[in-house]
Formats: sequence, structure tokens, C-alpha cells
Amino acid sequence: MSALQGAGRRMLVFSGRAHPALAGKIAAELGTTLVPTQARDFANGEIYIRFEESVRGADCFLIQSHTAPINKWIMEQLIMADALKRASARSVTVVMPFYGYARQDKKHKGREPISARLVADLLSAAGADRIVTVDLHTDQIAGFFDGPVDHLFALPILADHVTATVDRSLLTVVSPDAGRVRVADRWCDRLGTPLAIVHKKRDKDVAHQVSVHEVVGEVEGRVCVLVDDMVDTAGTICAAADALYGQGALDVIVAATHGILSAPAAERMRRSRVSRFVFTDTLPSAAAPGLDKVEILSIAPVVAHAVREIFENGSVTSLLDEL
Repeated sequence: MSALQGAGRRMLVFSGRAHPALAGKIAAELGTTLVPTQARDFANGEIYIRFEESVRGADCFLIQSHTAPINKWIMEQLIMADALKRASARSVTVVMPFYGYARQDKKHKGREPISARLVADLLSAAGADRIVTVDLHTDQIAGFFDGPVDHLFALPILADHVTATVDRSLLTVVSPDAGRVRVADRWCDRLGTPLAIVHKKRDKDVAHQVSVHEVVGEVEGRVCVLVDDMVDTAGTICAAADALYGQGALDVIVAATHGILSAPAAERMRRSRVSRFVFTDTLPSAAAPGLDKVEILSIAPVVAHAVREIFENGSVTSLLDEL
């Protein structure tokens, strides 16, 4: 059964081809199945979509996480949203566990785009009424979309997993740069731990080049939890870990929501002294390297809870009470 009924309304859950395993978990948490969908590529790369059951009058939730090849999966999600709107869906909620182009949220130099805003505009033009996403790179992105945006957080899942295996009295939460201090503060508030910051300088003209300068805060003899929203090439996080060990850290654990893990991340992680990398399954790439020290936690219960609250006109904000 692919439809859930409630108060005279019908919920349908759809998945693109980017990360069907996560979509299946979310549907299972909701007690339903994914709507059967025809999805294929033409010889020239164009995408064809057709849903195999009626969506007329239904509240539709379209799940697609923006993994590599990112442009293809964003386009597929836009096409699916357009198909739902043209098939007379009552509402279209786009569920993006990972929001593509989120790092391009402002202009650093002249003649640059604000691509995160462009993605929001494209989704709106395709027919999306609402967005659900997890751990945006910056909170301001939620304001780029004219409709409701439900910004979920993986912090409770990640923090509870870390503290289940480490003495909380030994923990220090560490921000890998100044931009992540607010995220680290949330961790500190939840766990009651001290905060440290790794000060870094990035070469604006050379991609993925980071030089770490100093550690602000007491980390000697402490178990340091480096927290971030994403790990892409792992350059920043591994350099930060080296700086912490250089200041006498007892151990370093990395906890991040999105494991993008583009090359050469796997090799850097393999060589790193970090004892554990903890990610959620917002992206399929998080499990790709096959490293023993990578641990994957499921975000499906959090997303499914939000979807259910939306469908039942409940309070998604209540999920933030756990922070």
C-alpha cells in the first residue's frame, strides 16, 4: 500500500534515483511504501519520469538527496515536482536531506552567483510548495524559498551516539573553523561540555587548500569531537584533527551530518589519526569508502517524524525541543 489516509486526505511518498535506500527507510518509518515510478534516461541524457498511480488530490512528498552527479539528481527532482503539479497533486513537499549548492549561499567576490538561491527558485518554479531539509550549511538559506522550509537537525542522533561510548566528562566539542561555532555551541548546550575552536585560513584562489594556525581552547588530555555539517574532501577536518593532536588531544572523533566524501577524502581519512568518523545516511557516499572507522547513523526517523507532522498539520518545531 503506497498511500496513507488521514482526515480525508491522502499521503503519497516518492523517491528519485539518487538515494532510494534512504527513501525506502523513510517510507517504512511512515508505515507505507514508495509510489512505483518509471524513471529512465534517453540516449542524449534527458530524464523521463512517469508515476504509475494517480496523485490527484494527494499530499505528495518527493525525496531526493543531492549526491553525485549532483546536477542530474537536482534536475530529476525538478522534473518529478513538475510532473506531480501537472497531475493535480494537492501539495508537493520536496524532501532534500542534503541541499545541493548550499555552500554557494553568498557572494565572496564580484561576478559570482548565489547558487543556493537559484536552487530554491527552481524548486518553486517546478511546483514545490514546501521544503524539508537537514542541517543546511547556513540558516539563511531557509529564507531563499518563499514557502515553508522545515530545517531539521541531526545533532541529537550524532550526540547521543558519541556520548554512548565516551565519558562525557572528558569531552570537548571543537569547531573546525569560525563558521561552525554556532553548531558547536548547540552541541555544548546539549552535552554541557567546553568549547574549542580551530582557527584556519583558506587560500581563496586555490580550492581545498587550508592552513591551520592555532587552537583556541583547552584540548590537552581531552577527547575532542570535531563537529561539522559536511565533510567533502576531508582536507579541513583532517587538518583540524592534526592541530588538536599537536596540542595534546587524547583522541579525536569527527561527527558530521553529510558525508559527501569526494576524492581524495577516503585516502585522507585512511591516513588521518582520527579514531572515528560518524555520519548520517543523508548521502549514499557516506558509506562508500569502506573504512573501518566510518560509522553511519540513519536520519530516516527524524525525516519521517517531520513528514508525519506536516501531513497531520502538527508541529515540526516540536522536533527542535530535543536540541
